[in-house]
Amino acid sequence: MNAGFPVYTSQNECQDCYKCVRHCAVKAIKIEGGRAAVVPELCISCGHCVRVCPAKAKHIRNDLPRVREMIASGQPVHLSLAPSWIAEFPDWPAEGLIHVLRGLGFAAVSETALGAEMVNAALAERLARPDAPRLTISTACPAVVEYIHKYIPALVPALASMPSPLLAHAGLLRTRLPAGARIVFAGPCAAKKREADAHPELLDAAITFADLRQMLREAGLEQPPEASAATEDDRFFPHAAREGRLYPVPHGMIGSLERLPGLENVECVSLSGIPELEETLRHPASGLPDRPVFIEALACPGGCVNGPGCVRSSGGLAGRLKVVGQVGRSDPPAQASVPPAFLPVTGTAVRLPAHAEERITEALGRVGKRNSADELNCGGCGYNTCREFAGALLDGRAEPNMCLSWLRRQAQKKANALLKCIPCGVVIADAESRVIECNEHFAHMFGQDAERVFEVVPGMEGAHLDRLIPFPELFRAVLRSGHELHKDTLQVEEKVLNVTIFTIEPHQVVGGIILDVTRAETHREEISRRAEEVIRKNLTTVQEIAALLGENMAETEILLRRLADDFSNRQEDTEPEEPSDPRLPNWRKPE
Repeated sequence: MNAGFPVYTSQNECQDCYKCVRHCAVKAIKIEGGRAAVVPELCISCGHCVRVCPAKAKHIRNDLPRVREMIASGQPVHLSLAPSWIAEFPDWPAEGLIHVLRGLGFAAVSETALGAEMVNAALAERLARPDAPRLTISTACPAVVEYIHKYIPALVPALASMPSPLLAHAGLLRTRLPAGARIVFAGPCAAKKREADAHPELLDAAITFADLRQMLREAGLEQPPEASAATEDDRFFPHAAREGRLYPVPHGMIGSLERLPGLENVECVSLSGIPELEETLRHPASGLPDRPVFIEALACPGGCVNGPGCVRSSGGLAGRLKVVGQVGRSDPPAQASVPPAFLPVTGTAVRLPAHAEERITEALGRVGKRNSADELNCGGCGYNTCREFAGALLDGRAEPNMCLSWLRRQAQKKANALLKCIPCGVVIADAESRVIECNEHFAHMFGQDAERVFEVVPGMEGAHLDRLIPFPELFRAVLRSGHELHKDTLQVEEKVLNVTIFTIEPHQVVGGIILDVTRAETHREEISRRAEEVIRKNLTTVQEIAALLGENMAETEILLRRLADDFSNRQEDTEPEEPSDPRLPNWRKPE
């Protein structure tokens, strides 16, 4: 058996968009820490979440390594090719595709549609009986079978007790192939991997068309070969299918059944997509006619040509016409044997816990829903109703942040608190220069008229900036340019304002933060004036000191010179004459 569930989420790629929850019909996805995870117990492997995930975080299990190992082992590996291949590879002739697939290492290629013809024969035999049940639901789609087992168990008896076309085909191949041969399915379906897991005695692996294209790309075989490259061996084994090729499109199974005799009195209905199935099958007993009713049920909207394993968009008109065009209206029905009767997939009904009303009320209160008027049932969280979302909260499959209306209210409360507490005037305006939101400080800055408007309409939504402020052209300039504008000191009459205007949505919404700095500027001017006055006084004092010092220096110099001169003159007057007597001491003049 293969390991791992067929559909999984790559957590490092997942974003908190909840789109997969909105599109999952069975809500088999839980949210933890803002990241989505598939819940295997609830999942039916339809793979729809893989198609809708914008971040490409949902993946179908990759079984290519196992297939490559089978081919490398030397054992013959036979490919069961889904009939929707013609819509996936519209430019490839059958012989050319078989030639290339055999070049990849497959021993032979067979059409899964052969199994569909076997199912047709079994269904026709059952529905033509006099004791045919009033309601029969096809078992061709394993995701539908799983859905009914899990979510509408009362309808399990209505399931046609026969294998899916794939398992019928695999059983057919087992009777034609030697022991030890391997069988691999390739198609658009993720649920086929569950069939392979559940029936390893019939099917060894299941890959998608995306996997098959990867094998072709790695081998450099992405383009159809020349027509001359095909040989006699490039044919479907053991032979080509006929009306079984119609199965991939809505009403295709019914169209193939209508070719068989004995079903004239059977009412046939085609349903595709789990939402349509749910809406139609919830109360199927009411209004049923007396004759048998057969329901062709497909999990993928638009049929198998729109499956999650497809690479190209083949669910449109061109893809459907390709499928239908394979079968001629006059072609006789295939003579197919009837497969053994058994259900392809069994399952246990999902038993979601039932929550008391007071617990539901408590859970609703966690997201601000106090009464019925608060229950918008908008579906933004991914659930159909607020009460269904509350049940998911109690089950641990959802988080309060998934409720968009609650998030919006929380964001509004935070924004209002910030606008109220910020000590600046704050205004948000649109492209028409009309106020979207403002705070009370903004109203106080621009006179009594603005204050009166704010008292009547808090936030002044819709008021025109031209009638509120004297500089609306600054807002219009930012709207045009998309660049931030800042004015440190904008003089408005007797006020000095510090203004910053910035873009919120380019050319659509701008915001403005306005601070009254009049007192600060006045205080700054006063400080500057007093500083200049002190500087002037100090300069005067210094100049006076310098002048006094200069005058004192001059007087001192004069006085000192006079003293020096007087002292010199006195010394010359008192000096003695030299004696003439040589016996007297030798007097010397002082040097």
